[in-house]
Amino acid sequence: MNSQKEFKPYIPADKVTPEITITSIVMGIILAVVFGAANAYLGLRVGMTVSASIPAAVISMGVIRIIMRKNSILESNLVQTIGSAGESLAAGAIFTLPALFLWAAEGKMDKPDILSMTLIALLGGLLGVFFMVPLRNALIVKEHGILPYPEGTACAEVLLAGEKGGANASTVFAGMGFAALFKFIIDGLKLVAGEISLSVKGFAGQIGTQIYPAVMSVGYICGARISSYMFAGGVLSWLVIIPLIVLFGENIVIYPGTASVGEMFAQGGAGAIWSSYIRYIGAGALAAGGIISLIKSLPLIVKTFGGAMKSMAGSKANSNERTARDLNIKFVLAAIAALTILVWLIPAIPVTFIGAVIVVVFGFFFATVSSRMVGLVGSSNNPVSGMAIATLLITTLILKAMGTTGIVGMASAIAIGSIICIVSAIAGDTSQDLKTGYLLGATPKKQQIGEMVGVVSAALAISGTLYLLDSAWGFGSEQLGAPQATLMKLIIEGVMQGNLPWTLVFIGVFIAVVVEVVGIPVLPFAIGVYLPVQLNACIMVGGLVRLALDKLKRDKEEKERIVGNGILFCSGMIAGEGLVGILLALLAVFGLDKAFDLSARFGIPAIVSNVGGLVLFGIIILTVLRFSFGKKRD
Repeated sequence: MNSQKEFKPYIPADKVTPEITITSIVMGIILAVVFGAANAYLGLRVGMTVSASIPAAVISMGVIRIIMRKNSILESNLVQTIGSAGESLAAGAIFTLPALFLWAAEGKMDKPDILSMTLIALLGGLLGVFFMVPLRNALIVKEHGILPYPEGTACAEVLLAGEKGGANASTVFAGMGFAALFKFIIDGLKLVAGEISLSVKGFAGQIGTQIYPAVMSVGYICGARISSYMFAGGVLSWLVIIPLIVLFGENIVIYPGTASVGEMFAQGGAGAIWSSYIRYIGAGALAAGGIISLIKSLPLIVKTFGGAMKSMAGSKANSNERTARDLNIKFVLAAIAALTILVWLIPAIPVTFIGAVIVVVFGFFFATVSSRMVGLVGSSNNPVSGMAIATLLITTLILKAMGTTGIVGMASAIAIGSIICIVSAIAGDTSQDLKTGYLLGATPKKQQIGEMVGVVSAALAISGTLYLLDSAWGFGSEQLGAPQATLMKLIIEGVMQGNLPWTLVFIGVFIAVVVEVVGIPVLPFAIGVYLPVQLNACIMVGGLVRLALDKLKRDKEEKERIVGNGILFCSGMIAGEGLVGILLALLAVFGLDKAFDLSARFGIPAIVSNVGGLVLFGIIILTVLRFSFGKKRD
């Protein structure tokens, strides 16, 4: 095992260079808001978010090194530290908080206000940062060379690449610009169809694809394997289960439907069957997938927690070296205590004293687990949703046993689950960022302050984004399915009220079990079962484009350059589409969206709109290929 003394970071401990500056703070806050809002929009649409660390590092390097002509790698590192916090906080928030809006839409409670959501996101984010501080020495320093921290190491390599990272910033910005244009053509001007579906007479199944650049980009970034698992889940739902339901239940009313299956299909097609039945099957598969992933991780979780506690107990006080300086542990413990009391006492957060205790116990446990697991398998494979499901099940059972039931108990459970979900996501992000800083020679204390800055700015942005998106389209709608939050809502209601269509839920559970037995990763498949097949197909197209580039007969370095360019361009496209999506939501709230709708104004026929959509989809794919192959930089 490498010790801290043996390891030499890029910037030596005795050398002081700029880190926290006006430039790094302002740029970091902008990126935290941009990537946080964009990932919130993306996650509510497709149920997945993407890491913002590398795009943020590329942009910061491009601006600081190329535009401002400053050679300050630690300043660039602080920018990505602040910026990546926005994406992680968004991931934790969108898994849970939209459930409150869904209950409000059903008339069970008032719509949550921006203040309460901001406070939940803020307190959860700060707890995630503070819980990680005492773990840094145990996980980052003592286990250097054992825990690879893939995203953190890759981010350090991007920053160390210097000129390469700066030049590639233009690729990210180009992706943002092109996706913004494509999104506005599809959903702003509505010149072409955003979704194309195909069905055959006499067969109740349906297939098709969406045209959106961000959705395709998810497939490109995730790769062909993950995309294929999601697509397979969609095929099972839309081309197997829906036709079976229609075939055998045509003249039957099946709960929770209120009309016969045949009548529902005649009026709403396959989409009506999906909305009434497949969502519950998908929810069962997602819940089982989250729990299965958590069970599979249990040996590692127990070992991780025990090892971290042992390392913390045996660690000495902070060194005076710059690269070993953390936030003062007394301040950290006082901050954790104060935040816990605030969770309990702030009226805007519906959490009791017992709930606040659950937040601390589960929060610290899952922060420890999350921090180590991202070191082993990366942020993308961190089972945050599984942790959230386990927390919600236990919390809801405790609240019900104590007599806190009804909408009060359900709102309390979702608030506790939200805070713990955000804690887990932020703790994992903080550990990745601290690994990057460890390799580069950053000051841990300054990075930890940077994480707090990112959390504060992202909490304000994401709560406003959630409120705006709900006002424009509503969660659970075609535009914003909010799959994880819907799942969390169903789990809480199922425990509190016992009124779920359990047959459908258990069908999903056992589909997930079969998938696990045959060796297919459960969560991407379960997400595919839950989401519309058109969305899964668009993701699959992105995965196929990535597969084609992975199979190129080029030398390894050239192939990595081509694929890397594509990832940066697609990351930019996700941010660009997310920002325009938020802009369109703003226009919809103020009733200005119809002013841009050229389809309604000129009466564009459906066949023309569909053909135009396919042509635009082809242009999006060619654009990705064009920027992937881009000119080789020296």
